[in-house]
Formats: sequence, structure tokens, C-alpha cells
Amino acid sequence: MNTKKGSLFLIPSTLGDNLPEKVLPAYNLQLLHQFDVFIVEEIKTARRFLRKCGYKKDFDTVTFHILNEHTPDNEVSEFLNQAKNGLDTGLLSEAGCPAVADPGSKAVRLAHEMGIKVVPLSGPNSIIMALMASGFNGQNFTFHGYLPVKAPERVQKIKEIERDLLRTGQTHIFIETPYRNNHMIESILSSCHSDTQFCIACNISLEDEWIKTATIGQWKKQIPVLGKKPSVFLLSR
Repeated sequence: MNTKKGSLFLIPSTLGDNLPEKVLPAYNLQLLHQFDVFIVEEIKTARRFLRKCGYKKDFDTVTFHILNEHTPDNEVSEFLNQAKNGLDTGLLSEAGCPAVADPGSKAVRLAHEMGIKVVPLSGPNSIIMALMASGFNGQNFTFHGYLPVKAPERVQKIKEIERDLLRTGQTHIFIETPYRNNHMIESILSSCHSDTQFCIACNISLEDEWIKTATIGQWKKQIPVLGKKPSVFLLSR
């Protein structure tokens, strides 16, 4: 009787509508063909991504488990039963690396609890790539995820972040739903000191990628209009 467990592979995806071979290692693209089970946030986009990567299997023979912010933990453990019984499983993010600003962390945590090996694969991560390109402190940084939606609470949080970065020199990173990008910029420019450093990294790894670091005072002279493009925001002293 074979009691060997399968592994949970964390498979990065592209950050937008670009060619997988431009941002993903060839090893990842080859490895994809071995999987018959995937844990995904949305089946339609997962299938589209797999086809762009050259995945040839008939989707009618492939198992897709949906894992999003609404999925109960007890269902997630069921998604890992095939791995527990010896079948390798791939965890796909909607964009970038699984389990980073992504609900896939539920599956990873449970895999460890179930004794299933977790294998992270290399790929694009907008948070780390933005930090790399910012010129800010890469030795000491915090990722906040999303800041409060309502303007007063958001401004209060930004002021707390600025006090901390002035005291510690730590880089602070956060993201926003793209349609609220301009509101985020307005809150930052209205509440931070003029010499605080602010980086905007927009559409990372795509053809129209745009990354700029400047002081708050400099940004105020030419306020960007990002529109609905996925962006990462960074503050530093």
C-alpha cells in the first residue's frame, strides 16, 4: 500500500495580461503539466492562465477547488485530501504569488497541519518588486495590505505609518483596490510631511509599467492620475 503523500505546489501567475514566459521560469511552465488538481480563486481565470502557459489537458478531467475569502476552513481541508492520498496539488493565485495578499494561505497552513509538503515556486510578486524598485529600506519593512476604506480612518492610519517610519526608518508598503487609487494618493499627499518619501509602482511587469519615487512635496507639483491600474504604494523617510 502506497502511503506517500503528495505535495502542495505554490504556483505564481502573471500580474496581468502578459506572456507567461516573460515573467515565469521555464521550470514552472514545464511542471504545470503534471497537475490534475488545482486550488484556485476563480476557475475561469485559472483556466485561461493555464492555457496561456501551454497546459494541454482536458479540463473535464481536471479537478478545480475554489478557495476565496468566503471558503470555510473545513472545505479547504477537503481540498487537500487528494494530496494527502498521494496526488500533487497546485495552488494558483489570481495574480502573483499564492498566499501573499491572497486567500491561499489557508491551504498552506492546513497543509502543514496535515503533514503535506509545501513547495513554493519562483515568480513575480508585486510587493517585493515594488520594494526592490523603490530605493527604500529593504532590510526592514512592513506590508499592511489594504488600508481603511473610509477617508478619515485611512488618513489616521497613514499618519500612524508616517510617525513610525520617521522613528524607525522602516519602509511601509500597502495596496488599494484600483478604482480607489486616486483617493489613496489624495489622502497620502494631504496628510504626510513634504519631505517624506513616497513611491508608486503601477502595473508592475506589464508593458506600461510605471514606477516613481519622490518626496511628498515633489509629488504635489505633479499629481499622478493612475486610473484603475493595479498599484503598490510605499512610504519611507
